[in-house]
Amino acid sequence: MDDRKAEEAIYRNLQKHLDSKTLGYPTTKSGAEIRLLKHIFSPEEARLAMHLSYKPLTPSQVHETSSVMGLSLEGTEKMLNAMMKNGSIGRLERNGTNYYYVLPLVVGMYEGQLNRLTQEFIKDVNEYASTSAFGLSFLGSELPQMRTIPVGESITVKHNVTGYDHVTELIKTTEGPIGIMECICRKNKSMTGELCKQTSRLETCMTLGDWAKNFIMSGTAREISRDQALDILHQNVAEGLVLQPSNSQKIEFICSCCGCCCGMLGIQKMLPKPVEFWAANYHSEVNPETCTGCGICVDICQVGAVSIKKSGGIARIDLNRCIGCGNCVINCPSEANSLIKNEKETVPPVNIESLFEINAVDKKGMLGKIKLITKLVRMKR
Repeated sequence: MDDRKAEEAIYRNLQKHLDSKTLGYPTTKSGAEIRLLKHIFSPEEARLAMHLSYKPLTPSQVHETSSVMGLSLEGTEKMLNAMMKNGSIGRLERNGTNYYYVLPLVVGMYEGQLNRLTQEFIKDVNEYASTSAFGLSFLGSELPQMRTIPVGESITVKHNVTGYDHVTELIKTTEGPIGIMECICRKNKSMTGELCKQTSRLETCMTLGDWAKNFIMSGTAREISRDQALDILHQNVAEGLVLQPSNSQKIEFICSCCGCCCGMLGIQKMLPKPVEFWAANYHSEVNPETCTGCGICVDICQVGAVSIKKSGGIARIDLNRCIGCGNCVINCPSEANSLIKNEKETVPPVNIESLFEINAVDKKGMLGKIKLITKLVRMKR
């Protein structure tokens, strides 16, 4: 086998390895998935990544299974740290020991490339993310990677809000550090000549805890205080952005999303009944007695869940689309909108390791994908 074919085989084997993990990493006809891996991993890093799992491993554990590569334990740990700094793998620290694990493409490796973006990479990401193979893999996970939490001003004491649904509590109780970073979705759009319609700011997304340590160390994020974090979140909410943290009680990131740039909300808007694939505990309700039909809620909604059928009519909420962000509530001049807690509360996993574990156990094979396709077809009827 010549060198070129040998290198292609390395990346194909890594693709298959990643496809067997949490969210999957399916193959496509265009080969975009291999081009993305070549941007993210060197051939040697790709070989080492095949010895990682979604379950965090120590350098010694990785070295034990990758000894055929000829690396020393010190060399293994050095390469693992280099990969972490390049955003290709995750790392967490427990009791002074570092553990390493593979990341999904989204949310994970893609965001880790924030400071290494090229036009070619953006083209391949957009091409790959638009394929049905990626869509089925992404939607086929048992639990979504993100969830929507309401903006603080839209909820009151009567809601009996749990800590993992209250952004102020999430910031106040995090062990830290907290990092602020550019929104990769808006940066992606700006590199293709499209500007965000909601905000001119790029630094809107946050990372916390272990993920923050990694992103700060790599220079992808800069550390900020709790007060600075709350101030930025206040600005984000004022501009109508949707708060979407990691789908875990101990959060690793908080994205502030818009309907025009965000890949997650883009998927949401394409689905006929997106709430069936979303994690949220609230929905909006309109009081027809006080609604004036001004249309502000229609404009502020990032997922197209609000409509006014005729001039002078009242706002109507599509409960198949509303994800309970609360933006329509805080922007309603007549206070006609309010948030209602869903009958069934969705409790997120304790941490992101638990999220990966659940999705790995319940990873859907071909039969699961057939069921998903059938479900989507029925939704459209």
